[in-house]
Amino acid sequence: MKKAFSLLALFGLTVFPLFAQSSETHWYAKLQAMDSSQLTLLVLLGVVLLVIVLLLILMAYLMSFMSAVLRKENPSLANEPSWWDSFKERYVTGKVDEAGGKEEKAKLMSDHSYDGITELDNFMPPWLQWVFVSTVVVAVIYFVHFTVLGNGPTSVEEYEEELRVEAIAAVERKATQAAGIDENTVVFDESAGAISAGKTLFETNCVACHAADGGGGVGPNLTDDYWIHGGSIKDVFTVVKFGVIEKGMIPWQDQLSPEEMQQVSSYILTLKGTTPANPKAPQGEPYSATPAEPAPASDTTAVVASI
Repeated sequence: MKKAFSLLALFGLTVFPLFAQSSETHWYAKLQAMDSSQLTLLVLLGVVLLVIVLLLILMAYLMSFMSAVLRKENPSLANEPSWWDSFKERYVTGKVDEAGGKEEKAKLMSDHSYDGITELDNFMPPWLQWVFVSTVVVAVIYFVHFTVLGNGPTSVEEYEEELRVEAIAAVERKATQAAGIDENTVVFDESAGAISAGKTLFETNCVACHAADGGGGVGPNLTDDYWIHGGSIKDVFTVVKFGVIEKGMIPWQDQLSPEEMQQVSSYILTLKGTTPANPKAPQGEPYSATPAEPAPASDTTAVVASI
């Protein structure tokens, strides 16, 4: 009966982690989804389990104390092994033979003798035997559960689910980053998708004042080296976002998202150095791009022409 109980305990300790296949983010999300009553119940269960563990420790201590008292009152029990020694010999270490004993001589393997050293046919420690048996049982259950019955997800299915969850998280991270773009964090986005989106926004909202090719009209020429309010990506983004009311430039922050304003600002910078049909006379002060910003003329003309 004791052997069966020990085997069941080892089996439980080995099997329970097997079915805990969910990722850390999965159980954490479930924990966050719990309401106050469920969290209270979970805490109470944890307290009950802690009390049970403390009671087991107390029982083990009391057994040791009672054994010591009995040995002191009855000297005849002093030579008998304690309950812990019996448990350790039976389930942990096994019986260790003294060197040169009869049992050790019986285990000598005469056919395994090399240079006068003879091998002993030692047995596996009991704890190792239980571990070996439990791994065999777990392997059978695992095979039946996942392969034969098909109840649990396969490794490929788990991998695909992780990819799906990560794809959703990546979209959410991108949306959060895009929503956080402002005049201090904006950067020149030279990707084809961003430039194409910026071109569409420019043709929809900006051609009335700046012409389709950026040569200017009511608004200034966007293709030369002269800028009224600065020619960096942050300067252009600021003008697009807040506008210049006294000069007829309306603010676009209520009509375009931060990402869209970054896209149209990036596209405007690609117009620098191109040749419009009817360019407007330069306005403002000359501005030279830094190495982190788009270069004028031929380097960006090819990008715009490819869209």
